[in-house]
Amino acid sequence: MFSAVLRDGHLSADDVPALPWWSFTKTLIAALTVRSAARGQLDLDAPCKGHAWTLRDLLQHRAGLGDYGPMPRYKAAVAAGEAPWTDAEFLRAVPLDALMSPPRESFRYSNIGYLLVVQALEAATGHSLETLLREMTAPLGLSSVHIARMPSDFADLPFPSGGYHPGWVAHRCAMGTPADAVRLLRAILDDPTLGEMQAAVPLGGTIAGRPWTETGYGLGMMIGRVGTAGRAIGHSGGGAFSANAVYALPDCPGNPVVATFVAGGDEAPAETAAVALACAG
Repeated sequence: MFSAVLRDGHLSADDVPALPWWSFTKTLIAALTVRSAARGQLDLDAPCKGHAWTLRDLLQHRAGLGDYGPMPRYKAAVAAGEAPWTDAEFLRAVPLDALMSPPRESFRYSNIGYLLVVQALEAATGHSLETLLREMTAPLGLSSVHIARMPSDFADLPFPSGGYHPGWVAHRCAMGTPADAVRLLRAILDDPTLGEMQAAVPLGGTIAGRPWTETGYGLGMMIGRVGTAGRAIGHSGGGAFSANAVYALPDCPGNPVVATFVAGGDEAPAETAAVALACAG
């Protein structure tokens, strides 16, 4: 396991190269989208062209969209080492007119929804996600943060990637060190223009095998409670060969932000380790 803890402004972190952030990327996409909305470039609550859902619905996984992860042909393509699908191919695999439920009726986690957000964000700003991410992280001195593009980005990691291509993450996969993950989440949570990201829709209680005792989802943020450790705000991520958990736990000593990275795609060990580190203060 590799980790970083930012507590009372003091950082303790393992010295490791940039690691895949998987779905913590959703938090970054949401922050960039909310920031663009504050500038008047996007409207989070206007119906997206030709559809009943809004960008807010997509960011909250409440648009009713399906996802490609469980599809046998996706799994077969990855196992065969095929080239990743293009955006158009992802959207053909998960048709936008075949909703699993009406918008705003239920929570359905969807990477495809975040692909649509990325497309809207890039169209509205005229910049790529990578450029927008660099504009957000450069003033903070977070030099390790970038978007993974090719298998070579995963070539020299402490977790063997098996040749997995980051292009199979439809909404893109950010990478960075554990230290930069905690510093970036701290900056997002402390930015008053991004406060609405923390307005969570309650989802329920415990999740089997994971530390959650209360769950909810904001805009690109998993928000709830983790037993006696109290509130947790951030995001977990799991991919083909590793998993991570990046969370603020404000009820723990020193108001820590913790990032943990583990081998294997199961988020539960990363979350459990993050809670333990936060409580250890």
